[in-house]
Amino acid sequence: MREHKIKWAALAFLFALTVGAGAGVETAHAAVYTTLSTTKLAKTAYHKKSTAGAIYNKAHNRKLATMKGYPNTTWYVTQKATLKHGNSKGIYYYVSNKSGAVKGWIWHGYLTKGKAPFGLKYAKNAIAMDYTTGKAVWSKKANTARPIASVSKLMTLYLVLQKVGSGSGSWSDVVDTSSKGLIAMGQSYSCGGFLFKSGHKYTVQDLYYAALLDSSNNAVIALGKWVAGSNAKFIKQMNAQAKSWNLGKANFVSASGLENSDLKAFGYAYGSANANMVSAKDVALIARHLIQDYPRILTDGAIGSKSVDGQTTYNYNNLLAGRKYYQASLNVDGLKTGYTPLAGYCFVGTGQKTGKHRVITVVLHDINEFTETRSLMNKAYSYSSMNA
Repeated sequence: MREHKIKWAALAFLFALTVGAGAGVETAHAAVYTTLSTTKLAKTAYHKKSTAGAIYNKAHNRKLATMKGYPNTTWYVTQKATLKHGNSKGIYYYVSNKSGAVKGWIWHGYLTKGKAPFGLKYAKNAIAMDYTTGKAVWSKKANTARPIASVSKLMTLYLVLQKVGSGSGSWSDVVDTSSKGLIAMGQSYSCGGFLFKSGHKYTVQDLYYAALLDSSNNAVIALGKWVAGSNAKFIKQMNAQAKSWNLGKANFVSASGLENSDLKAFGYAYGSANANMVSAKDVALIARHLIQDYPRILTDGAIGSKSVDGQTTYNYNNLLAGRKYYQASLNVDGLKTGYTPLAGYCFVGTGQKTGKHRVITVVLHDINEFTETRSLMNKAYSYSSMNA
């Protein structure tokens, strides 16, 4: 739940920093450059040669952008100029990104011809997996374990669905929600998500939707206790399931994805590590098992909002139909958002483009989780191996 509320504060802080820095425009202190000649060129694609270099206005008294700040951008060159600075002369290109939002002059040696290779600017770890084959079609540090916040709930929900599917539990079972810690967690602005009213009865189905759609932490912990009998036993079950799938980069200490530094106040800290540590690849494999064994997760994951026992649970997947980053051709129908300050913004997405295999994407610690997921899905579909 906390991922949905904290993001606005984080974005406001970043906006304030940007405004305070003159919206990214920096005054250069070097002597002014003079123009000796300028020639028009046929529009040609280039990209950064390294992280070195910056884009300036022609006089070079204002820095407009750095190559380091645009690692995956294709720059389009339309002019060439010879500029003089002191006793030296150099060839400079006039460049613009695709949208035209950033443009200016840069020394030609900082660029190399051709479109920029695909990459994600913000995600620290990412993967696009072919659901049909289970193989990665694109990845970025996908085997490095890191905190994954509420994306952890995919494992918890798998085990809930497993218990219901086996017949050892049912959707109508009443879950024990009397724990003072879980009641307090539900009342917490940053750690809750679903109010447990004293003396009220909540079913497995109620808490399943609260956990999946609204990312309720107290609901998912209560479900874990329902599955295994206690929080500690359930976390052991999570790790046992990961081991049975040969997930070598997955270790769980929390059913919800909250870190122990937060859970301690509610009496639900477990183990010596502070956070669940899972790689992007192993997260994608958990999602694949979940979809394979319990495909209803796609129908449920595509629900935009749902009233659960008088409370509105809202799905914050902004790639769904009608949401800000929706792209119709991607047919996104899941799956799970996540955020803690330690883990950053995390998102597991899935969808199936017509004539293609289903794709599963994971981005971890990504401030632009939805735009980068959309880009990653489109990149995945550019590979012929994804053709159905």
